[in-house]
Amino acid sequence: MSAIEFNPLWKEKLLNRFLTYVKIYSTSDAESETTPSTERQWDIANYIAEELKTIGLEEVSIDENGYIMGYVPSNLENNDQPTIGFISHYDTSPDFSGENVKPQVWENYDGSDLVLNQTTGFTLSPSKFESLKKYVGQTLITTDGNTLLGADDKAGCAEIVTAAEYLIAHPEIKHGRIAVGFTPDEEIGRGAHKFDVAKFGAEYAYTMDGGEVGELEYENFNAAGAVVKIHGLSVHPGYAYGKMVNAALLAAEFAQMLPANETPATTKGFDGFYHLMDLNADISEAKLQYIIRDHDADKFEARKKFIEEKVAEFNQKHGDGTAEIEIKEQYRNMKQQFEGKMYIIDRAAAAMKEAGIEPKIKAIRGGTDGAQLSYMGLPCPNIFAGGINFHGPYEYVALESMQKAMEVIVNIVKA
Repeated sequence: MSAIEFNPLWKEKLLNRFLTYVKIYSTSDAESETTPSTERQWDIANYIAEELKTIGLEEVSIDENGYIMGYVPSNLENNDQPTIGFISHYDTSPDFSGENVKPQVWENYDGSDLVLNQTTGFTLSPSKFESLKKYVGQTLITTDGNTLLGADDKAGCAEIVTAAEYLIAHPEIKHGRIAVGFTPDEEIGRGAHKFDVAKFGAEYAYTMDGGEVGELEYENFNAAGAVVKIHGLSVHPGYAYGKMVNAALLAAEFAQMLPANETPATTKGFDGFYHLMDLNADISEAKLQYIIRDHDADKFEARKKFIEEKVAEFNQKHGDGTAEIEIKEQYRNMKQQFEGKMYIIDRAAAAMKEAGIEPKIKAIRGGTDGAQLSYMGLPCPNIFAGGINFHGPYEYVALESMQKAMEVIVNIVKA
């Protein structure tokens, strides 16, 4: 569909939609028990729902938990095509600030350093991020160095909405019924928890939530979150001898009990890890928040058991009840859900090749809503959305990558 790639109107629509989305503050919060986990997510949820109605989707709905669904009706005389779905999440990661995002657009990138913030000198450089060299001559969207960008997954949101608008505007492209869905709280592992698969009505779907162009993924980590709480005893330091129990020091000690070579920074490929996401501590109380990841189910179970054993060892040393742990499963590896259903992967791969893209089929060192949805009866592999360096101030996306993702969506649904 070269018209998508080269038509300035659609390029501008896609860019402006993405810029609008990333400026809306929608960070999720793992500490919250509500859905969405933050009230601010309603701002973008309501915006997207109204936008879907405006561009002509049918049966647009947003439920009490912030899940949005809408449909592009079939334009076939005799519809023998399955309903295909596309899903993305509108929350952004709590790993870095997503408030007051000020995206910057760099046309015809020349391959040099990009000074994102003149005041601080914050720079995005190909000497540090070699991936930038792939995007010479393209239009980059970056941060201003103070926030993340939110391409994860507002790029996916913009691609799905713009592709839907494009298909409605081009009835000559024949397709079956298309379902689109947008979820809260994916970044805290709860994006699909309350997704109504039956209501969505798709035979299968794709999350548009991957990284660079060509990524196609149907394997992911098994995932859990672990919270370790450590209880101390605060006493005036002048009278603390033999009495004070400093929870902050104990937290530092516990963190050192997990393998130093099994962290995100020291593992790759199919290697699993323990990741200390957050540590809050004072003398009286400390809380360490971990995520636990492994592609292999048996190794995943062993990891959960291992950290529990370390808490037990810690209590043997410092006294019963000094530490406690709570582990919550987040999602599972979806690979086994595609046994006998590889045509879903093949269809996406063919759509990429039609767009001039070589598919890069690999395992995700992470997870998407699709992992949970696959276990809920909706097979849902993951396709690239184009973003790079997620969850931090070095995040960027090329507009051309987003256009390619939009092109792949259209190619998948064509009858």
